[in-house]
Amino acid sequence: MASPYWVKTLLKKSFPSRFFLARLTHFPVLGNLIEKALFENDDIIYLAKDSVVEINHDLAGREDMVMPSQVLEHFIIRSNYRFIMNTCICRESEGCRDYPIDLGCIFLGEAALDINPKFGRLASVEETLEHARKCREAGLVHLIGRNKLDTIWLNVRPKEKLLTVCHCCPCCCLWKVIPTITDKISDRVAPMPGLTVAVTDKCVGCGACINDICFVNAIRLVDGKAEISGDCRGCGRCVEICPSEAIRVNFHGGASVEGAINRIHGLVDFT
Repeated sequence: MASPYWVKTLLKKSFPSRFFLARLTHFPVLGNLIEKALFENDDIIYLAKDSVVEINHDLAGREDMVMPSQVLEHFIIRSNYRFIMNTCICRESEGCRDYPIDLGCIFLGEAALDINPKFGRLASVEETLEHARKCREAGLVHLIGRNKLDTIWLNVRPKEKLLTVCHCCPCCCLWKVIPTITDKISDRVAPMPGLTVAVTDKCVGCGACINDICFVNAIRLVDGKAEISGDCRGCGRCVEICPSEAIRVNFHGGASVEGAINRIHGLVDFT
């Protein structure tokens, strides 16, 4: 039985307390209970923005060159069922003024059939691809993978048949809790396999990449130069904002995309 519509209202009211919940995960017994109840077996990948990746020279100019967005397109095209949410609960809860609230999550797989139709609509391949394109044009970053929390609040089963696709802004994203929550949970939200982000010697220490840019606070100024920590999830927003073009996302073509696709295929039966 699908969750009633009032569950969304409850989520919106409780959303601002997510950082408090994240801090509770550091208490051993309570943290284990929260992890098992809400995040068990999660595996989610940030997809770097197409506009920021640097293709290695051997692949440059190839017509069959693949980009991160094609990971999402792969699963949209192959899924038998696609559901588009009417709104983004994260942005709606935060009253976001910088990014569209009406560009909600996409859910793929058989379990999407049981989602309450008041939350959104079942969609065709073409409609879903267009929705994803609008999200990218709005500056949002795709996350894709298995997220137990969604199966709980939507009350759909089995969890192996629901693939979650979020379109995240840096101001309201649920996963801004990553710096606060335990590593056991945060490590389940990862960059694309094989993708790296690096600061070059062009950095002048202007600080443009520091404030409200990184989802996970993985970049800071050290001795007058930007430094990226191991918490980086490779979204590429810092690359876009840098006026000196001093940050590079290194992307080795199909290898990274293929790795992401294979990893997700192992998580969810999205048909």
